[in-house]
Amino acid sequence: MQHILSRLKPYLRWIILGGTLFFLITAFKNNWQEVAAIRIATLGWLTLATALGVTLFAHIWSGWVWTWILEEFNQTVNIPQFVRVYLQTNIAKYLPGNVWHYYGRISAAKTAGIPTSIAALSVLLEPLLMAAAAIVLALLGIQSAIALTQSYIQLLLFFVLAGVLLAIHPHLLNLAMRLLSRMKFKSTTNTSDRVLCQIKRYPWRPLLGELGFVGLRGTGFLLTLLAIIPLSIERIPLLFAAFSLAWVLGLVIPGAPGGLGVFEVTAIALLQHSFSTGAVISAIALYRFISITAEAAGAGLAWVNERSIVGN
Repeated sequence: MQHILSRLKPYLRWIILGGTLFFLITAFKNNWQEVAAIRIATLGWLTLATALGVTLFAHIWSGWVWTWILEEFNQTVNIPQFVRVYLQTNIAKYLPGNVWHYYGRISAAKTAGIPTSIAALSVLLEPLLMAAAAIVLALLGIQSAIALTQSYIQLLLFFVLAGVLLAIHPHLLNLAMRLLSRMKFKSTTNTSDRVLCQIKRYPWRPLLGELGFVGLRGTGFLLTLLAIIPLSIERIPLLFAAFSLAWVLGLVIPGAPGGLGVFEVTAIALLQHSFSTGAVISAIALYRFISITAEAAGAGLAWVNERSIVGN
């Protein structure tokens, strides 16, 4: 069985990508008339512009939270510099492999004097914190989500959340630090490079920061849907629960780079019974465009800021 799974693993990404594309094409084919009938008023365009601003701020905030993660390992960081690095590398997640943004951050952190093992662990810890934050937000709104009220789904989310919260405990993080250090310095005799920083407390601050990040991303999605159709206050928990689940699945399931396809399919599946399917498809397409535009704008602003500093 293990041999079969190992042989199928290289094709898993393509199977998932093919499945998501088939679902999206089918959903659009069945609802294209409804999508074509949607019109966005002037106020709607202003709302979309606000969604873009909120999403851009979410990425800036996430870069700031990354510096908090590094500080948990007792590292002194130049916050503006590292936020620029985060924004400049963020767009690289859409390259094949979905790891180049992590590689860029590790390289930049190493150049700034951060030990490689700590830099590597920081970029591994970040998605775990993001996943935990998204699950917490999903559970907070899950009672209002008609498609998510099954008790076994809630129980599964609780178990996953407990596993993630356990994985980021200082004892396990410090163990990972020791293993990374041994792997890195196995063949070196430079003992000064083997100084190992330990995390001394549970990373509550970065976790709360990632709650803010996912909350901002969810707000951007809510504003995108609001630009298309009116929303009542009681629907907001449903939207945040569905968005959080779709976003975290796009984060962890291998598929197209940047969660392309996985997020869209999950969001449509969770929201199509509570909202107009055409409106949901339109909002998801617009939100993907807004998200990529915000990431590109963040990278551009970081580059301009870096050039201005160098010029001075």
